[in-house]
Amino acid sequence: MANPLSIWAVSDDKAGNAGPVLGLAEALARLTPARIETRTVRWKGRMGRLPWFLNPFPLSALEEGANIRPPWPDLWIAAGRATLPLSLRVRRWSGGRTLVVQIQNPRAPRAAFDLIVAPRHDGIAGPNILSITGSPHRVTPERLADAGARFAGLTDPLPRPRAALLVGGRSKAHDLSDARARSLAADLRRAVLESGGALMTTFSRRTPDSARRILTEALADLPGFIWDGQGENPYFGMLAAADVVLVTEDSANMTTEAAATGRPVLILPMDGGSAKFGRLKADLIERGVARAFEGRLDLFTATPLDETHRAAEAILERVKARMA
Repeated sequence: MANPLSIWAVSDDKAGNAGPVLGLAEALARLTPARIETRTVRWKGRMGRLPWFLNPFPLSALEEGANIRPPWPDLWIAAGRATLPLSLRVRRWSGGRTLVVQIQNPRAPRAAFDLIVAPRHDGIAGPNILSITGSPHRVTPERLADAGARFAGLTDPLPRPRAALLVGGRSKAHDLSDARARSLAADLRRAVLESGGALMTTFSRRTPDSARRILTEALADLPGFIWDGQGENPYFGMLAAADVVLVTEDSANMTTEAAATGRPVLILPMDGGSAKFGRLKADLIERGVARAFEGRLDLFTATPLDETHRAAEAILERVKARMA
């Protein structure tokens, strides 16, 4: 292409949406010269709580500073319910010039999108749907190497095997009760002590306070560290330093990011569950990148899951066809 591809990565302010759209945009930029700009959708008043079809004039309903206006980009990549009133219309606004990609099942008229990049576990199919395992993400060998070097002072002194523990929490399908937290804490503590290794722990914003406290008290004296939320987030540094990654089954994003490292991934049980997340777990296990946690640090051989690159290649094909 004669000029760099103009890409807008559009989401609300939720990390679970912002990370995948930026990760997919960055994957495109590794394939072709591109200029990436982020856009955050925030709605006036209670408009953001309404279904997309009750927001007929979305540009006038945006909060100040959203910067969503012409000229429109070559490529619009969006995720999250909040983006739908815009994603469904931007192709028309641009006169058909903008290629519109929506991540996740939009639960809206699919014909409005040029491509829907949907998790395979959502179980949707169609001519403009690309099914991938998990979610797009920002994990790359380069990002891991950079984070590994920056956090080497924190991780290098730790004994091996080093396990990264990624703890989620409450969602529509899952929960982390006090009883479950105590059970996980006992199993994790035993596994780390038997291995002679170390545990690097981080919690999500969805982790219940009581479960966080139970796990912290039980694991704090093990070799390793528990990130307290202060200072720079060591998340990528933990993934870089890990010999094995332990992740709770409630987060498709964290599980996919863990699988992208090429480290063995052990999936931890939660309370609740759903058929959809069961399909994701089965898909990862079938691909050989993850196993269920069975009380020990299983250091099996895994290869990196690279679905973000595959999705970027499919998008680039459509961009080139649009511009031909």
